Amino acid sequence: MKVAVAKEIEAGENRVALIPDVVARLVKQGFEICVESGAGDRAYFTDNEYENAGATIIHDTARLWAEADAIVKVAPPTLREVDQMRSGSITIGFCNPLGEPTIIARMAERGVTAFAIELIPRTSRAQSMDALSSQAGLAGYKATLLAAAALPKFFPMLTTAAGTIRPAKVFVVGAGVAGLQAIATSRRLGAVVEAFDIRPAVKEEVQSLGAKFVEVKLEEETVAAGGYAREISTASKQRTQEVLADHVAQADVVITTAQVPGKVAPRIVTDGMVAQMKPGSVVIDLAANQGGNCEGSEPGATVIRHGVTIIGAENLPSSMPIHASQMYAKNIATLLALAVDQDGQFNLDFDDDIIDSACITHGGEVRNERVRSLLESMTQGSVATS
Repeated sequence: MKVAVAKEIEAGENRVALIPDVVARLVKQGFEICVESGAGDRAYFTDNEYENAGATIIHDTARLWAEADAIVKVAPPTLREVDQMRSGSITIGFCNPLGEPTIIARMAERGVTAFAIELIPRTSRAQSMDALSSQAGLAGYKATLLAAAALPKFFPMLTTAAGTIRPAKVFVVGAGVAGLQAIATSRRLGAVVEAFDIRPAVKEEVQSLGAKFVEVKLEEETVAAGGYAREISTASKQRTQEVLADHVAQADVVITTAQVPGKVAPRIVTDGMVAQMKPGSVVIDLAANQGGNCEGSEPGATVIRHGVTIIGAENLPSSMPIHASQMYAKNIATLLALAVDQDGQFNLDFDDDIIDSACITHGGEVRNERVRSLLESMTQGSVATS
């Protein structure tokens, strides 16, 4: 099977889908690996390193896409890239299926089998393929470093001849993978940390990292399929904001990570809360691309409101492309090992929960029910408008 590594064309995307070490292992397993020239440059992996690992370097992009049995990528494919895929080929990578359903539909029309790696189920068996989690950990780590750099204070407590410096107070909203890494990193830097999540089950994980868990009792189910947070009612959102207001006001740093797949990010930190924070405080909003957990945050921008620095963090894993690519490549290689049989052919066993969840198009059809529903609603809206 010929697997091609495409060069990322999205602005600011520095990662690469496979690194030379992983390529070497895949070649030994019988895969033919082709790498687009320059694909690893922004992640500090050279064409020469890929060649030494057993890959073939392809300089013609059109040829790469036309001849590959499978294309592996990081960023979701554009329409231009989809139109270069040949019928019967396979693509693996982030696909943003709920954000760009028309691109998913186009892949189905072209007879492309697409694996959306963000839809890998969050189960013990799938952990080594879960790129959403591996990249979220990087985001939580880098978010904390950004906060420490932007805060006009020390993070740790210091006892000096000039007096004692109190440690910074960090409040992490959302205790998923990114949030837990933000907690751990903040603690390593010496901060006092509090954390909140609408899922009560994460309380022990938060406490195991040395942080205080802020509880908000909600009289509704807060956990969706796969362990993700569920979108909650307006009344529960208001109750949450009331409880969290004091914790936000007392914090030197607030790191927000709360996201609901396929939905606008929940608004948790209001402008009124920001106004109550101490001047010089910092908010890092990891959900800025999905509408933001913090009112006033802007994707990829730093905004000053009420004397508070609000950073709309965007694609933080890409700012650490060496380790981000290393972890992502392991996720891709493990998925390939699952999906390819001993004869080197894709074995699409839809009785396997990982294959069934991640494969969103196959045989000219969109397999994901939520994407189909979105496409149907878009079609109905177009008909109603006309």
